[in-house]
Amino acid sequence: MAAGYAWLLVLGSVFLCNLMKSLLPTISSFLSKMVQKDAEQESEMRTEVQEMKKEQASISMMDEFARYARLERKINKTTDKLKTHVKSRTAQQAKMKWVVNIVFYILQAALMISLIWKYYSDPVTVVPSKWIAPVERLVAFPTGVAGGVGITCWLVVCNKVVSLGLHAIS
Repeated sequence: MAAGYAWLLVLGSVFLCNLMKSLLPTISSFLSKMVQKDAEQESEMRTEVQEMKKEQASISMMDEFARYARLERKINKTTDKLKTHVKSRTAQQAKMKWVVNIVFYILQAALMISLIWKYYSDPVTVVPSKWIAPVERLVAFPTGVAGGVGITCWLVVCNKVVSLGLHAIS
C-alpha cells in the first residue's frame, strides 16, 4: 500500500462521506433556497391575508354584508392561492432533496469502488495470523495474504467506527 498510509486515506474518505451524509439535509435546503425565490411572494400573500382579516374583523357583518362577503371571498381566494404556492414549493424541495441524496450516494459509491479497485491486491495492514484466526480468510479478502486486512474489511470497519463516533458526537 502506498507507503503504509492507505489506511489513513480510507479512514479519511469514510469520515468525510459520513460527515457529508449528516449534512445532506442542510445542503439540500440551502440549494432549495438558492433555486427558489418565492419566499418573498409567499410572505407578501400571508401579510395581505392578515390585513384583510383585520379589515374584515372591523366590519359589522349585519350592517355591511356585501362588503363583508366580498372580503371573505377575496381572503379565501388568496388563501387558496397561497396553499397552492406552498404545495408546489414543498414538492420542489422534496425533488431537490431526492436529487442531492442520489448524487451523493453515486459519488460515495464511485469513491468506494475506486478505493477497492486501487488497493485490491494489497493488504491495508498485516497483523499476526492468530489475532484473526477464525475469520482470517474473510478479513484478508480480497488480498489472500495471511494475517492481512483487506480493503473491503477495512472499509466496513472504518464506516462502522466513524458512524458510531459521529452519532455519539451529535
